[in-house]
Amino acid sequence: MATIIETATDPVEKTSVDPVTLDIIENALRNARYEMDEVLFRTALSPGIREQHDEFPLIADPSGKMVVGQFGLSVPDFLDNFDGTVGDGDILLTSDPYACGAAISHANDWLIVLPIFHSGRVVGWSSMFGHMSDVGGKTPSSMPADARTIFEEGVVIPPFKLYDQGTLNETALDIILNQVRMPDWNRADLNGLVAACTTASRRIVELCDRFGVEVYLSALDALLDRNYQAMKVLLATLFVDGETIEFSDYICDDGCGYGPYELTIKLTRHGEKIHLDFSEHAPQAVGPINYFINENLVRMFFGIYVITIADPQILWNDGFYPLIDVTIPDNSFWKPAYPAALNGRNHGIGRVFDLFGGLLGQNNPEILNAAGFSSSPHFMYSGHYDGGPRDGEWFQLYSIGFGGIPGRPIGDGPDGHSLWPSFVNIPCEYLESYYPLRVERWETLPDTGGAGVHRGGNGVDVAYHFEQPGTIAIHDDRWLTYPWGVNGGKPGARGRKWIVRANGDVDILPSKIHDAPVYPGDVLHFVTWGGGGWGDPLERDPELVALEVRRGLVTVDGAVGGYGVVCDENGVVDTAATDSRRGEIRAGRGELQTFDMGPSISEILERCEAETGLPAPRPPVSVAKSASR
Repeated sequence: MATIIETATDPVEKTSVDPVTLDIIENALRNARYEMDEVLFRTALSPGIREQHDEFPLIADPSGKMVVGQFGLSVPDFLDNFDGTVGDGDILLTSDPYACGAAISHANDWLIVLPIFHSGRVVGWSSMFGHMSDVGGKTPSSMPADARTIFEEGVVIPPFKLYDQGTLNETALDIILNQVRMPDWNRADLNGLVAACTTASRRIVELCDRFGVEVYLSALDALLDRNYQAMKVLLATLFVDGETIEFSDYICDDGCGYGPYELTIKLTRHGEKIHLDFSEHAPQAVGPINYFINENLVRMFFGIYVITIADPQILWNDGFYPLIDVTIPDNSFWKPAYPAALNGRNHGIGRVFDLFGGLLGQNNPEILNAAGFSSSPHFMYSGHYDGGPRDGEWFQLYSIGFGGIPGRPIGDGPDGHSLWPSFVNIPCEYLESYYPLRVERWETLPDTGGAGVHRGGNGVDVAYHFEQPGTIAIHDDRWLTYPWGVNGGKPGARGRKWIVRANGDVDILPSKIHDAPVYPGDVLHFVTWGGGGWGDPLERDPELVALEVRRGLVTVDGAVGGYGVVCDENGVVDTAATDSRRGEIRAGRGELQTFDMGPSISEILERCEAETGLPAPRPPVSVAKSASR
């Protein structure tokens, strides 16, 4: 456990904070959090951080509770696992999930933790992690799809002082950067993380100077308590005392041929508190899809979902944690045993939100969302230029794909959007300027969003035309199971990946692959999945369906089959034929279901190769048994 070195140890007296001052401090914290982002974006080099914003900041109180942040992580878990002193001017770094209580979840995430001192006293913490595009290992971008241990995934940095009383540990940093393929990128991105955290530290010190330490720390307590009180009301409103509900969903495969992995969460309310139980767990995955998640992150994810759905005006923080009990068994998908591979954990992160959506919506249809683009699929392309002025020069791309957001009670899901609201796509102009490829197509695919009174968002087809030989890697999911619809809405379409070779041959790719060779003239079609629909599609306005036919979001056949709307390619509705068709569908479909998961798992597996061109995965097994096969 870390030992904090403070010269001011007298207790700080709590004081009341008037509403105006509390509002000023709250918004100053919010602004400081966004300033952290901007500092990093303007100093990073990798497109994953600089362009797509794959980073997550937070500002915490002296105990490490997050007061403001985007994603959040567990400063207390980091400090509990750091054996050393922490003083003014120290800056800590790690990329080892197993050495920081899963404050981060794979080795590509480099985590900075910085104590904020004012007059010899810790008044808070600033912290930020960002996804490094490469951390070494056996494949470019450090995300081998078939990895079975973390040792295959690149350099794993134990917690240590990157800066000791303001002095950079250059020797350690040089050793780390010697393990990676793009050291200039990593150095710039790391410096950006440090600069962002020191910027937050300056802003907090300014607040303490302006209002006094007593007022500032009392304001943090008030903000944390406000979330506690708000969550207590929300939990009592949304859940029945003593009732247990559960929901299950799947990760399609693990990259090593096993799957699907069934994930289940149970929720029980006991008085003011909620218990989230992961005990009916999938086994630890053989491949790298394990999502090592700690109890505080579960609390955070749950709180994000509840607060965002029920009262998005609340600035969520860690104050509600005492209201949430969490059980996560060891040696499971959620808490794998060291040294399990972790690089593909992004699918589990996203699926948590589908699971929470299914849980919360069972008793509250008005806040029930369909399943959507619950992942952040990765596309990587790397190699050496062959000829020309850059002959022999190394290039390396890491990027995140977008898909269909689910249909919701308030409306349609956006087309081709990110799971994480702050993520943005890498502009095509950037890609074509800095990499030897052309983007031939970046468009939404009609009918990939599930039909509903509120349509699920469509997935996208991004067609990459390669101009230099190299290798590609892909990390995606939902190629086997479907993003489900709710309240009568239909499932969205699954994702697909294939290469059209320069000679016209077509190679179907699995959703998780690395070191796949590409050559000049080859075109990769990176097709992502759609969001599930919400509500009875026969209740959707026929003129709206016709408008989407004109816009290319729904096809003529999709209008008839999904919505019972008969129209021509110009979007002119045949009202009589539509009424007749909808009547036929209503008469033959039976009662609408709350969840439409698509075909059963047995049916999906039986038809897998015929429908996808890929072999069905084998049932998950224990890691020990898989090692002997």
